[in-house]
Amino acid sequence: MGEPPGSGSTPAAKRRRILSRLPPPPIEEAGEGRTYMPSLSTNSRNPSAKCYGDRFIPDRSAMDMDMAHYLLTEPRKDKENTSMVSPSKEAYRRLLAEKLLKNRTRILAFRNKPPEPEGMLHHLFAETLTLSQAKPVKKYRQIPQTAERTLDAPGLVDDYYLNLLDWGSQNVVSIALENTMYLWNSSDSSTTELMTVDDDSGPITSVSWARDGQNIAIGLNSSDIQLWDASSNRLLRTFRGVHQSRVGSLAWNNNILTTGAMDGNIVNNDVRIRSHVVQMYRGHGQEVCGLRWSGSGRQLASGGNDNLVHIWDGSMASSNPSIGHSRWLHRFRDHQSAVKALAWCPFQSNLLASGGGGNDRCIKFWNTHTGLCLDSVDTGSQVCALLWNKNEKELLSAHGSVVNPLALWKYPSMVKFAELNGHTSRVLCLAQSPDGCTVASLSADETLRFWNIFGTPEASKPASKTAYTGMFNSFSHIR
Repeated sequence: MGEPPGSGSTPAAKRRRILSRLPPPPIEEAGEGRTYMPSLSTNSRNPSAKCYGDRFIPDRSAMDMDMAHYLLTEPRKDKENTSMVSPSKEAYRRLLAEKLLKNRTRILAFRNKPPEPEGMLHHLFAETLTLSQAKPVKKYRQIPQTAERTLDAPGLVDDYYLNLLDWGSQNVVSIALENTMYLWNSSDSSTTELMTVDDDSGPITSVSWARDGQNIAIGLNSSDIQLWDASSNRLLRTFRGVHQSRVGSLAWNNNILTTGAMDGNIVNNDVRIRSHVVQMYRGHGQEVCGLRWSGSGRQLASGGNDNLVHIWDGSMASSNPSIGHSRWLHRFRDHQSAVKALAWCPFQSNLLASGGGGNDRCIKFWNTHTGLCLDSVDTGSQVCALLWNKNEKELLSAHGSVVNPLALWKYPSMVKFAELNGHTSRVLCLAQSPDGCTVASLSADETLRFWNIFGTPEASKPASKTAYTGMFNSFSHIR
């Protein structure tokens, strides 16, 4: 019978067969020579082979990594004839090695730092770092719990329906105390007396600065309206016969002075012409106690003692006062008490906030384009005035309660995150400084308090080259 394949009859094979027939060496007794240790390499039949145990433990110090890298990356001469490689293929191999290996001889270099990012990655990393460093970190704003300044206001008429406080663009605060109008300059803290009316005409029931901060309108209990130049303490005009009873609310829209009175009428007066009554709105059945023009000057909001809020469009008003009735754009009936507090949102032109009296106690938000009520919040007390923060989405409300006379709300969540205490009676009016940081509150406790509640304003944007000229320029020909 033949040999299996690969066995052969070489001298080495014969020597292995002879060694396999030899008897095993005898076991030595203890104390006689070396103790017997069985071989860990049981399968080895070559007595000259080294014994490494039952695991392979590499010895990295014996490895030539550079040679291994060369053998893996360079072409094998015994498998590929270099003379047969085309120049284009060799150029492609060199280009591939240059792009992928970056001409480095070692891929894993544990002792050196990794290479810096190059190309597009480095550019994006640099831009991200620059933007993160350039973006300013928003600072936490601390809400003061006490007034920055307090002034006495003796003789203040405690009447919810009157508007006796305003802050002009020239940083002058006007406050009406019974029959006298006082001006307090915030720049130098000086106080001057502008005018005093007799008892037949007084008391003063409303005040409003024009946009220039120089002219000021004053409404009287006798239904007259006076226009004064505050810089020269000079009476410019007196409007008589516009209303039949006291004028409790005033609002400016460029050269148009809008007046609201106890007779329920709202009248637009062009102060530049002799026949000053140019438009009229009729929709309230009782006293008009709140008037506010929108920032664009296209819509007028009015609130009355009849619990109604009206939105008026100037183009829909009656150009002939004798016609008498003008159709409102929207009529809101949701309030359950008189509405004096009105405030247009500075960052959303069609958003109006309104506050109701003691039987309502709610702040409501209206979309004046669609006429929908967006939200309603019960404040728990009479809402006397509202002011928007010009720098943040916040709303300040003044109330007829001693517990929380001033409250600051976050919009649109309407979470009340601050209350300002100090007044000992209800707050009747609010006014905001020209920079939007400071708020003045006038209370029935006969004090005028100033609060630095809205923080530091942002960097002002450059003014527009074309200033708004008003919506009533078509009436300039009446002159």
